[in-house]
Amino acid sequence: MTDRLPGFNTLAIHAGAAPDAATGARATPIYQTASFVFDDVDHAASLFGLQAFGNIYSRITNPTNAVLEERIAALEGGTAAVAVASGHAAEFLTMNALLQPGDEFVAANKLYGGSINQFNHAYKNFGWNVVWADTDDPASFERAITPRTRAIFCESIANPGGVVTDIAALSAIAKRHNIPLVVDNTMATPYLIRPFEHGADIVVHSATKFLGGHGNSIGGLVVDGGTFTWAGDDRYPALSKPRPEYAGMVLSETFGNFAFAIAIRVLGLRDLGPALAPFNAFLILNGIETLPLRMQRHCDNALAIATHLSTHPAVAWVSYPGLESDRYHALARRYSPNGAGAVFTVGLKGGYDAGVKLVSNLQLFSHLANIGDTRSLVIHPASTTHRQLTDPQKITAGAGPEVVRLSIGLEDPADLIEDLDAALSA
Repeated sequence: MTDRLPGFNTLAIHAGAAPDAATGARATPIYQTASFVFDDVDHAASLFGLQAFGNIYSRITNPTNAVLEERIAALEGGTAAVAVASGHAAEFLTMNALLQPGDEFVAANKLYGGSINQFNHAYKNFGWNVVWADTDDPASFERAITPRTRAIFCESIANPGGVVTDIAALSAIAKRHNIPLVVDNTMATPYLIRPFEHGADIVVHSATKFLGGHGNSIGGLVVDGGTFTWAGDDRYPALSKPRPEYAGMVLSETFGNFAFAIAIRVLGLRDLGPALAPFNAFLILNGIETLPLRMQRHCDNALAIATHLSTHPAVAWVSYPGLESDRYHALARRYSPNGAGAVFTVGLKGGYDAGVKLVSNLQLFSHLANIGDTRSLVIHPASTTHRQLTDPQKITAGAGPEVVRLSIGLEDPADLIEDLDAALSA
């Protein structure tokens, strides 16, 4: 092949992978081992001193996981990636590398409920403070920035309501204040949106969702965009200051445009330990091979279902940016021209009771707390995923009492419509 970068479909299948050198196996092997034999004493010392790349212990690196890391880095257009145990672990390790006790980050107020809860409560145990800004008002992010602010955090497409974030606007603000923009790209995947192309510095994923795509494994990813200058910036000592555990090495000086990924691995995974199991990495890799095909079908199905529900007499509103009437349609066309995702919310005229009734009466949709499966899924966020939030927070997040979240799968859309109609009229 030429030096031309392969297309997205090709990268989804081949990036990071090669036939196994020992056996010729074409599928990526599962290296289900805790640790790895060193060539000799010098080799071991060089690995522990970060003077050579290689495998020591599967909490830190693993050959199966490495294929997944290379693949998502290629698909996102980043310099490096680190696979971790879950999406929450990806967020946590990212903030662990960026924040010291007393530091702050500004976060969009329309996020997955689990992230809101994690930011509001768990992070306080580490002295990290979240300041909330209005996703729909980029200027509110700038107003929230203080001398202690170390990052801006948002989702490319917000869960559950399908809110499309103006990533470029937030990137401009982050750059004015010389802080990194962290984008959770779980809902969109790089098939729909590549945040680095719009100015993001770090991308995180719950690989459990559309990347894996089959509801069979938990995983997370942190992708380094290689765009932020850490060197000499005392606000980020994990990257800019000498590391005593590595003989005074400064990660930003030694590893350049993939220093953040190295920090996630050798300061996060090494010390905190949320490692991804190789078997889960294998399952997620298999899912990514069909990501372009699945995501397009997800989006096409979601648009058909949302269009149908938007005229249903029992439905008060549909929040899906693929609809021309949706307030985020223009942003969706700008950032996500291949489709507006497969997760959206509907508001039922009958309120809370109607939402519970709909969830209870659906037959083809599975009632569970996940998104991004081949199967269509349903949940009532106010009583489940966003239950820990106050009523005003639920409404702000798009999870009011009348709201039902749908994650549209790969079934025939006519069957899904029939199931919804029957449940709404029961």
